[in-house]
Amino acid sequence: MILDIDFVSDFVCPWCFLGKTRLARALEQVRESHPDIEVRVNWLPFFLNPDTPAAGEPYRPFLEAKFGGRRAADEVLARVADAATPDGLQFAFDRIATRPNTLPAHRLTYRAQSVGHTSARINALGEALFAAHFQQGRDIGDIATLVDIAVETTGDRREDVEAYLESDEDAATVRRMAVQLQKQGVNGVPFFIFNRRLAVSGAQTSAVLGAAVLQSLQNA
Repeated sequence: MILDIDFVSDFVCPWCFLGKTRLARALEQVRESHPDIEVRVNWLPFFLNPDTPAAGEPYRPFLEAKFGGRRAADEVLARVADAATPDGLQFAFDRIATRPNTLPAHRLTYRAQSVGHTSARINALGEALFAAHFQQGRDIGDIATLVDIAVETTGDRREDVEAYLESDEDAATVRRMAVQLQKQGVNGVPFFIFNRRLAVSGAQTSAVLGAAVLQSLQNA
């Protein structure tokens, strides 16, 4: 039994990190009744702020300008942290110095899928990118950082990943994918599409996501 999941996200979206965490829990629960399920996650790009400078921008000033000041930004981050606590996910917002341009990170996941890495390795890469930004305070817009993450999670040769990221290969393709998804109605993330049939928007609970998975399997 195969379950294809299109997961649309941006690596600077905390709700996307939470959504992926909840999806993992939902899949664990589904496997209790469907142990033979084969899950394939297709990571798709979204740009929360497509005009982010290539070198990124200071994190706190961006948040405070977006949400209307320090207090409002703190309240937003607190809401995210509180929502994630029951799922065992912890954020370290105070460690984030740079809000990166995520095109290189999206290109990296696109490459991993294009060269045929296993779903497990692709998921490990995507989750490592989230963790690097939100828990470790690493700059995932930095090529050296991305190369390290790719080598650690996919086993790719360092020189191959470095050469790829230093080029513009697949940049236009990834941008087109993001634009096409928006044209198809994906205007916010996270966004999940199960078996090309059932769509769920937002960081829904693991129960909601699990129910969507089961419904999509029944309709397959």
